[in-house]
Amino acid sequence: MLKSFEVKGLKMTRTTVAPKVGLIRLVGLVGLLGLVGLSVAAHPAAQSGKTYRGRLAPVPLTTAQLSTVAGSGTVSAVLSGNKVTITGSFDGLKSPATLAQIHKAQRGTRGPVILDLKVTKNTSGTGGTIGGTFEFTPQQVADLEKGWLYVQLHSEKAPEGNLWGWLLLQENRR
Repeated sequence: MLKSFEVKGLKMTRTTVAPKVGLIRLVGLVGLLGLVGLSVAAHPAAQSGKTYRGRLAPVPLTTAQLSTVAGSGTVSAVLSGNKVTITGSFDGLKSPATLAQIHKAQRGTRGPVILDLKVTKNTSGTGGTIGGTFEFTPQQVADLEKGWLYVQLHSEKAPEGNLWGWLLLQENRR
């Protein structure tokens, strides 16, 4: 319904809605917002916090290790509050995996071990998964946010580290 009125010589028109129609629209809008809110709250990404990812790649330390270091993999860390869940997989090692650890260092440099990860190997031991869930200290959270944590996977023929990957913030890409 259109209503016309005049204010200080300016003629204006306003659309009005019958009270019942307005109430129905309001109730529908509130219901729609409630559904959107529930779907956002139930979506895993809305609850998971920040995601960090790394590519596990060989990093030979000497030319002699070129024949013993091989493989690839991926790793991700999800930070929610101070709780961090790390998952990853690897494949193509030249010898069975022995252990995986999280180290602290700026990218491209070696650093000390701060945590051990669980390694689950396939039948040959040259592939498998890594993971763990930890309560990080505020300093460890800060190190993760700066990109100063990396995962290092060791193997029998590469005890100094076979695959390495820095955990870097995964930006939202649209």
